[in-house]
Amino acid sequence: MPITEVRWHGRGGQGAVTSAELIALAAINKDKYAQSFPSFGPERRGAPVQAFLRVGDEPIRVRSEIAEPDVVVVLNPDLLRVVNVTSGLKSGGALIVNTKKSLDEIKSSYGDGFKVATVNAMKIARESIGLPITNTTMIGALLKVSGLLELDDMIGPLEHRFGKVAQKNITAMKRAFEEIIVEGQ
Repeated sequence: MPITEVRWHGRGGQGAVTSAELIALAAINKDKYAQSFPSFGPERRGAPVQAFLRVGDEPIRVRSEIAEPDVVVVLNPDLLRVVNVTSGLKSGGALIVNTKKSLDEIKSSYGDGFKVATVNAMKIARESIGLPITNTTMIGALLKVSGLLELDDMIGPLEHRFGKVAQKNITAMKRAFEEIIVEGQ
């Protein structure tokens, strides 16, 4: 697999950085190469943040922010109005959005030249975890769209990170994997 570059958009405290780190750890555990890192300054909780993830079968030599991602993951749908989340998204890439809106609504407003996928991660998180925190839910969405890893590859890192509440996060991740609506599928 060539190197896949993913840019996460969220707000401070929503777990975009954690998600990128967990996927990188899972990829490394599967003998892949991976890196993840955040992009934020002195922003406070709730401010827009980005996290970056690269995964591949070859060493990753680049250490810069991802300007032209293969995939963009949007944890907070409000960011669609605040940030140009599709900036630089490669033609043929994928935009994955946590939203209550239909795939067609998101596609008509934001999709042009790339695949769009939607999932109501907030609803899944509330029902599965008991909190409106969508980061592990969106991991399932990303894995379905990208094929970077298998769901089972994430179980160890989620158990290590979340301890007693890991199973709730795993359930949310698996639900998003099943419930995501992907353009053309």
